[in-house]
Amino acid sequence: MHRILPQIPNRIIAQFLLLSVLLLLLIISVWGLAYFLPGFLGALTLYVLFRNKYELLTKKQGWKPWITSLFFILASILLIVIPTWLLADYIIGQLREILTNRALLEQKFQQVQAFIQSKKYLQDIDFSRDAIINYLQKVAVYLPGFLSGVGALVTNVIVAFFVLYFMQTGSERMEKMVRVILPFSERSKKELWDDTYMMIRSNAIGIPVLGLFQGIAAIIGYWIFGVHNPILWGLVTGAASIVPVVGTMIIWVPICVILLASGDTSGALGMAAYGLIAIGGIDNILRFTILKRLGDVPPLITVFGVLLGLKVMGFMGLVFGPLLLSSIGSLFRVYRNEYGIKRLLLERAGLTDKIPEKPEDAAP
Repeated sequence: MHRILPQIPNRIIAQFLLLSVLLLLLIISVWGLAYFLPGFLGALTLYVLFRNKYELLTKKQGWKPWITSLFFILASILLIVIPTWLLADYIIGQLREILTNRALLEQKFQQVQAFIQSKKYLQDIDFSRDAIINYLQKVAVYLPGFLSGVGALVTNVIVAFFVLYFMQTGSERMEKMVRVILPFSERSKKELWDDTYMMIRSNAIGIPVLGLFQGIAAIIGYWIFGVHNPILWGLVTGAASIVPVVGTMIIWVPICVILLASGDTSGALGMAAYGLIAIGGIDNILRFTILKRLGDVPPLITVFGVLLGLKVMGFMGLVFGPLLLSSIGSLFRVYRNEYGIKRLLLERAGLTDKIPEKPEDAAP
């Protein structure tokens, strides 16, 4: 006697095929528009940052949506794009002058090499040209994603503002559509939005604030201890604050070594102490004050999220890399809300009205 296997309902088959086609089209779209991904992510970042202010001006102050959106675009250009472009232009120009000065580079290299060879406890360090080139090649692994975002900056800035305009002027319809598409309870939708808002706000505001204050502290320190061109190296140090794990040390530690090799022992030791206490201390102070108010993001999420983001998304990975990692925890909480044992038991008992729909109704 043959056993008859249960037949899969046609509705489930149709649902599976529809989701498969939808996923395939989504993958093709993302792959085809990958060049503009930083622009789309930039628009999303600005939308999240300006959302509350946009609603305040349009709903309470009576501004027209298109005027409000153009106002925020103009403010972004004046306060973000132009200052960033001016700083990048200054830093790149100054670094180009230094790198083309072969005599100065050769002099500093020989000073450091002679200093290392004169110390017995440092002689095991390989400071040959081949070793330095090998080290720079390892560091450069993380640069292509970053530089690709910078190389397409103009195009993606235009895309970001173009997309932002339509996201803001059609915000109610867009957010309503997202709420309808997400197949979760209102509680889970709110948790996803809160986590996304917190991570984007924390990184989009926190990273520049941290770099700004550490850059200012570095400029003061370099000026005090006689480092040549303190403004340039202070700005570079501030930019280096985005580098995971080592951060600003990647700039001020070599500067201390060069000072020491040049014979300025007191300046090198003073700069090293200043770097640890002042430049590094600002990082800790801000993380426990301003940045904690923006969002209490675990340090490991930030560190590994930035590494992941730079490799996958380029420049915008600084903001969305940590979001990508933190979303794993958010989706686990959504799974617990939607399919957890507590919900399953309430559903089996016919007590669906007892299932919490809002985070404040649920047990912690």
